[in-house]
Amino acid sequence: MPAWLIWLIVSGAFAAAEAVTLTLVLVMFAGGAAAAAIVAAFGAPVVLQCIVAIVATIALLGVVRPVARRHLVLGPGVVTGTDALVGTEAIVLSKVDQHDGRVRLNGAEWSARAFDPTQVLPAGTVVRVIHIAGATAVVWQEPR
Repeated sequence: MPAWLIWLIVSGAFAAAEAVTLTLVLVMFAGGAAAAAIVAAFGAPVVLQCIVAIVATIALLGVVRPVARRHLVLGPGVVTGTDALVGTEAIVLSKVDQHDGRVRLNGAEWSARAFDPTQVLPAGTVVRVIHIAGATAVVWQEPR
């Protein structure tokens, strides 16, 4: 079996293992093995293949991994998921009262109920999302 193919199999094994760990370490080893596969394909001796694999892995771990980790971490104050919908406007699709109703929120149809139990909101009313309770938007019509 040619050396480049062995390095390629090793690279694939590291990449597959990375899919399980998600640490961005094993994928750097996969990159080092891939670099060794390239030099092996050009007929480099085994010692040079190993040196390239080690140097490429260290370079990837030292340069690429920190950059990749910074891009994966959300900054402070970043709101995601349903929390990002709080405070946004929605349009009532079918009457919303304290028990049920439907609104168009962020381009999708949501079940809704009124925050104020005395409010009955007819279709077409613009409301504000107070919070999300499970899969239900709790909404309120601001006084004009």
